[in-house]
Amino acid sequence: MYRFLALFALLILVTATATNHRVDASTVLKIGSEGQAIPDLQFRLQTMGYYHLPIDTSFGKGTRSAVQRFQINNGLQGDGIVGPKTWAKLKKLSVNKKELSMLARVIYAEARGEDYKGQVAVGAVVMNRLQSSKFPKTVKEVIMEPNAFSAVKDGQYWLIPNQTAFKAAKAAVKGMDPTGNALFYFNPDISKSVWFKTRTATKKIGNHLFTL
Repeated sequence: MYRFLALFALLILVTATATNHRVDASTVLKIGSEGQAIPDLQFRLQTMGYYHLPIDTSFGKGTRSAVQRFQINNGLQGDGIVGPKTWAKLKKLSVNKKELSMLARVIYAEARGEDYKGQVAVGAVVMNRLQSSKFPKTVKEVIMEPNAFSAVKDGQYWLIPNQTAFKAAKAAVKGMDPTGNALFYFNPDISKSVWFKTRTATKKIGNHLFTL
């Protein structure tokens, strides 16, 4: 009985801790802010090349400067305050730590036999879909959309990605897109889909043909 109560108490503690550390992306952040939403913000800015300091839980001048550069470069008011509009734009153009791992995983599963450019290209398609109104609004939903990626369907998505896949994922998040804004790709030597042949091709990279 005692062991059961101890285990139950531990479970409550873990749950409470997880709840306290949940990032609330709707929170307005500005200079002087503290909390667990800030590492998420800093990581997103870091992957895009705006933030170069250590990730922490404090919104200092370095974070504000990075936010301002991001805002100005993306048509937002450069006030350095992270409100709903800035969060919305960040989520369209960037990834958090977990999403970066998901992006690297799908790159490795779908394109580990391609060269580096071909791997970046697959990541770019995911990022292009994230920014398109025709697709789901989160990286997870884009990747897990039914029949979106064959590697998810056949289970290869769960393979552990290597460092090249992570490097390609970071490049895609930073804006590298060798596909010409493609939203789809397929291997014409393998795919029997007639639908793909109706799409407008943008680039042929390695074994994949990229299309709009």
